[in-house]
Amino acid sequence: MKPAGLLRPTPNCRNVACMLWAGMMMPNADQALGQAFPIKPMRIVTAAAGGGPDFAARVIAQGLSSSLGQQVIVDNRGGSVVIMAEIVAKAQADGHTVLLSAGTFWLKPFLQSKVPYDPLRDFLPVTLATTTPTLLVVHPGVAVTSVKELVALAKAKPGGVTYASGPAGSTSHLAAELFNAMGGVTMLRIPYKGTGPALSDLMGGQVQSMFSNAASVTPHVKSGRLRALAITSRLPSALYPELPTVADTGLPGYEAVAIFGVFAPAQTPAALVRRLNQEIVRVLKQADVKEKFHRAGVETIGSSPEELSATVKSEMTRLGKVIKDAGIRDE
Repeated sequence: MKPAGLLRPTPNCRNVACMLWAGMMMPNADQALGQAFPIKPMRIVTAAAGGGPDFAARVIAQGLSSSLGQQVIVDNRGGSVVIMAEIVAKAQADGHTVLLSAGTFWLKPFLQSKVPYDPLRDFLPVTLATTTPTLLVVHPGVAVTSVKELVALAKAKPGGVTYASGPAGSTSHLAAELFNAMGGVTMLRIPYKGTGPALSDLMGGQVQSMFSNAASVTPHVKSGRLRALAITSRLPSALYPELPTVADTGLPGYEAVAIFGVFAPAQTPAALVRRLNQEIVRVLKQADVKEKFHRAGVETIGSSPEELSATVKSEMTRLGKVIKDAGIRDE
């Protein structure tokens, strides 16, 4: 019988658990596990088809499929982010199932009293994939041309200035409530189920303003049907160099962007998290991928796991307070 230290994986050792066990019996086990990955098709769980998360997931999946030599499937899940999160939290922690989601994922515990997952305890950050700034736009009939003028109008007419928003806790909703809080104003929310109906009413003059993803409103700004006042990123964006930031034109420190991060189940080995990070970041840094996102009004990031972790914790503190102070619920 061979000593335990001489054990090697058998020819039939094909699953990650087996490789991990075998690797623990060899030097450089952690490195060996990362190099063995992936051994089967991967799955990126994300929101329903057609939205920003779906677009990001499909671009990343295509790049990973080419570089890894394994099929990468986009698993679209409609409805609440809770459904997506539970699927990934309960998935085998072998690196082959990840979650791609925006801020609603880590802000859900502030919006609902009972959420069956903890975004910090049940998941490991892989990379901050992309960010999407929103534009603050108004109907041309609103007599303002800057953030300062909109704040002044809202202060002069408390509750008299309306804004269109998506569902409770969505990026468009929180961007407006952050604007209210930092500007000391009370713009009145008019909720919509989707961006299309909201923009239709905004262009028709039924509502006066909106924080919307840039890709949706840019054609209407160019046509003159909407007026763009500012972009919501902290720094000026190369995507819209002609627009000032909200922070520079009325509300110092203001920032409201849609953040898309990739997460793995909590027990995923560190070697696999590192490998996932390396491969996804490699895709995001490719010139053709960056251009594809750029055309859609999206900025590629490709951060370290530690940077995504810090971002999530910071956003939970910052926007969690906005949610609590504004009494926003999504029960």
